[in-house]
Amino acid sequence: MFRTFRATSLAALSAAGILLVSACDGTGSTSGVAASAREDAGAAASPSAAAAGAAGLSLLSGTARQNGADPSAGDLEPAAAPAVASAAKKPVARAWVQLSSGKAGALDPVVLNGAGFTLYRFDKDTTNPSKFNCSGACADTWPPYLVAKGGKVFIDGIQPSAIGFIPRDGALQVTIGGRPVYLFSKDTKPGDTNGQGVGGTWFGVTPDGRKSGRPGATGTPPVTSTTASAAPATNATFFDSANFADPAEGITGPDCKPVRFSGSLQMTGTAKIWDGPNCTGKSLLVQGDVRDLVAVGFPAVRSIRFLG
Repeated sequence: MFRTFRATSLAALSAAGILLVSACDGTGSTSGVAASAREDAGAAASPSAAAAGAAGLSLLSGTARQNGADPSAGDLEPAAAPAVASAAKKPVARAWVQLSSGKAGALDPVVLNGAGFTLYRFDKDTTNPSKFNCSGACADTWPPYLVAKGGKVFIDGIQPSAIGFIPRDGALQVTIGGRPVYLFSKDTKPGDTNGQGVGGTWFGVTPDGRKSGRPGATGTPPVTSTTASAAPATNATFFDSANFADPAEGITGPDCKPVRFSGSLQMTGTAKIWDGPNCTGKSLLVQGDVRDLVAVGFPAVRSIRFLG
């Protein structure tokens, strides 16, 4: 059953052309869109709302499953998975998207899509107005989260007023708190948060558009000389790709040694890695295994110093 709300709010939202639907949450109650409409009564339709209305989007409360969405389409379509979309190097406009407040790894809360993948925000984007600054090769690594014109947006545990849309690639990119949101190509399974803290500019997005968690929360956290407690490492193995995927190279101390591969690292103890040759440039003291060096801000490791 739909909740009722003031006619002024309905008129404002109807002017934007958005269909607002509320679904039962299993307890007989309804939530989300209608409640937001009451809060926004008398307000003019925002540019994002106008874009959504012009594209014929339907905003519905509840999950895709609760609303009977096609389980082979939308966020669950195989082509919509981050790694697949990245490899295809072309935008994926989904028939439906789901925005859920949830938890992934150390990120709590963080927004997840209908397939359980983490959504990210980019510090170099702008919010007023909402504008994306990730395109080309950046968008291959960080596929923009797009919904097709005429599509459906399922809202689960997020205030509808925080959700917006901007035109992109013939579809609409979802924004949260004004921030355009993205997936990460190295998230290969639901719940992965490998994009957290990458480059110091990418973070999981909270339900109100803020940064979730902290940089490096999903890899080995950076440690300093005052916090490292493990014994110094005497050897290390560097892999060409994340998650310890071959090829690999074993390196034995002591002192400073060159590094060829910089995808991931296996090591017992602590050592310092550098992004320049001969242990020069930017450095980071790490402890133990690092399954994705990009996730801790080191896309290129050129040398390692063993501290023993």
